[in-house]
Amino acid sequence: MASKVMDLIYWKDTERSGLVLTALVVGLLSLFQLSIISVVSTVSLAVMCFTISVRIYYQFLHILSWGDGEHPFKSYLDLDISLSGEQADIYMKKAISLALSAVDTLRRLFFVENLFESLKFLFLMYLVTYLGGLCNGLTILIISVIALFSLPLFYEKRQEQVNGFIGKIQAQIDSVKDFLRRLAQGGGPPPDTTPGGAKPKSQ
Repeated sequence: MASKVMDLIYWKDTERSGLVLTALVVGLLSLFQLSIISVVSTVSLAVMCFTISVRIYYQFLHILSWGDGEHPFKSYLDLDISLSGEQADIYMKKAISLALSAVDTLRRLFFVENLFESLKFLFLMYLVTYLGGLCNGLTILIISVIALFSLPLFYEKRQEQVNGFIGKIQAQIDSVKDFLRRLAQGGGPPPDTTPGGAKPKSQ
């Protein structure tokens, strides 16, 4: 299942990836005008009309002896989507572990276990308020879907350039974080990175 999702994201099958991306974006855009109940019911109605029509058409061909009578959606019906008890237990444990980890992280941030980390979270939430004023969650979701189908492929083709650019940004962020840490600790010169400490000046 995971490999099929990755194939969609990396456009291994261009036609299928384009179809999935278009369906997702159109479905999300329709939520701007219609309720989610209307969208789900309309999409379900359209899919059912298509599948029933195809099923009747294949049955009609079989009656006229123009077809082998095989079910047109047999590959989808035979697709194994079941989980064994062990697999279900593993996924449940992972989900619980992720949920508890998220709750623990939020607890440490809100109750200020580390002042610097809580200040970063405060600044992030402050930026999110501006983002919320510019667009709603549905717009962000649409942008996220488009990014999911475009950024991985872009990174795969431009990996060296992207890594170099990210490295420069990370260096600047590390420099700012180091400055803020020293400021929070009362200032002071940056640590000496030369082996053995500071060297005496030559006369």
